[in-house]
Amino acid sequence: MVKVAPSVLSANFAELKKDLDMIKACGADWIHYDVMDGHFVPNISFGYSILKDISKVTDMYLDVHLMISHPMKYVDEFIKAGASLITFHVEAMANETSTRELIQHIQNQGIHVGLSIKPTTQVDEIEKYLDDVDLVLVMSVEPGFGGQSFQHQAIDKIRKLHSLKNGRHFIIEVDGGINAETGLLCKEAGVDVLVAGSYVFQADNCQKAIDSLK
Repeated sequence: MVKVAPSVLSANFAELKKDLDMIKACGADWIHYDVMDGHFVPNISFGYSILKDISKVTDMYLDVHLMISHPMKYVDEFIKAGASLITFHVEAMANETSTRELIQHIQNQGIHVGLSIKPTTQVDEIEKYLDDVDLVLVMSVEPGFGGQSFQHQAIDKIRKLHSLKNGRHFIIEVDGGINAETGLLCKEAGVDVLVAGSYVFQADNCQKAIDSLK
């Protein structure tokens, strides 16, 4: 059974603890926390201070997705704020050396590390890192805004990553346009974690929405 990671980007921040308690009671596995800087992506979300507040009111696994330029500059603050997993974008890195340094830096602090690819980035570009990461996040929309339609080339990427596991320990996550229909396609391709925002938080029945993704 796949894990479901509702994205707090779609939560009601006036009632955030209530929303977090709700998704946990409805069977969510992780909390997905999207960080956007207005530079790497054309939108701004929130930083490490809100993550610290969230970590105080929930014991759920905190899946932090950094959609930011220069992630090495800020990663320690997110670790201190309670991140369980930090995923950064390969496109944000200058070269292979800096990418490997950041992977190692995160792991040295006892935190799981993930690598994310945009819709236009191919799996081949990150294959050399697959022995070292805990997770690969396939973006099925262009990162930066919620509510976009699922881009089906993500299915081929999930399928390829699944074929590349070969005893490696990484898991596969997908984010963007996830609902019962697209979630099923991703599961059939071999995904392990489904990120869903509005589909869960704005559902008439949270339990039913999460169950439909399992």
